[in-house]
Amino acid sequence: MEFRVPATSANLGPGFDSLGLALNLYNHFSLKPSKFTSIQIHGEGAKNPKLRIDNVFVRIFNEQLKKLTGKTLHFKFTFDNSIPISRGLGSSSAVIIGAISAAFKVAGIPFQKQEILNLALNYESHPDNITPACMGGFNVCMLTQRKNEVRFIHSPLPDSIQAVVVIPNQSISTHLSRQTLPKKYSQKDAVFNLSHASVLAGAFITQHFELLREASMDRFHQYYRMKQIPLLFEVQKCALSSGALMSTLSGSGSTFFNLCYKDDSVRLHKILSQKFPKLKILILNFDNFGVVFDDEFKL
Repeated sequence: MEFRVPATSANLGPGFDSLGLALNLYNHFSLKPSKFTSIQIHGEGAKNPKLRIDNVFVRIFNEQLKKLTGKTLHFKFTFDNSIPISRGLGSSSAVIIGAISAAFKVAGIPFQKQEILNLALNYESHPDNITPACMGGFNVCMLTQRKNEVRFIHSPLPDSIQAVVVIPNQSISTHLSRQTLPKKYSQKDAVFNLSHASVLAGAFITQHFELLREASMDRFHQYYRMKQIPLLFEVQKCALSSGALMSTLSGSGSTFFNLCYKDDSVRLHKILSQKFPKLKILILNFDNFGVVFDDEFKL
């Protein structure tokens, strides 16, 4: 069984814990029945021995498979990872969505992606990354009042736009970065973010991308997180002055997500590469499918 899960960019400025989209940067997973469990990792994380000793994918997969079938089975797990770890591109969400989906496939139990999303909340309480990882495209997300289900509106993204992502070498811990955020916000700032996130969502869904520059402004989290890597302020300023339609911290960072029209992406990439030669900069399309299996698998 082989399948892939896309990278994601969440928050998108003012949409704190509620807006996210999927990128065509993938982690590929392969599971083959075996007499004993083995793990091979290629790409991101390949040099980290901890990922082979206590692999989150394998742990979640085994937990879910046990619940579904009552069985403990052995597989050869092969991971070909392109999503940078702890860079704000949803690597953990890709693992969670992938592991749960794989457990259902191995168990031979039909499932809806909504079911996968709800189960993913047991491992990730914020829906803005797990939803695009599962569904692809652009997503407006929320939790039900009991916080046990994800509700979302999904919209595909057109080929006329692309992302130019800037990936620093330094990681930012989501947990630690949340501790830097204010405990209270003024009514003025709350209304600011509410109005901007609403227009941002509407702009993506109706493809009024000219509204994104102003709609992507944020007063909740970006400034406090970006202070950990001050260079990010320069990245944002350079991107916006060089044709980006929006420039926002990807998740909790440290990656910066820049969106532009497809015709402008090569020029924006060149400008950012010249300005920040030590940073990894990629031009990416958007993924509109989410988790996708390459073949069917039966026990």
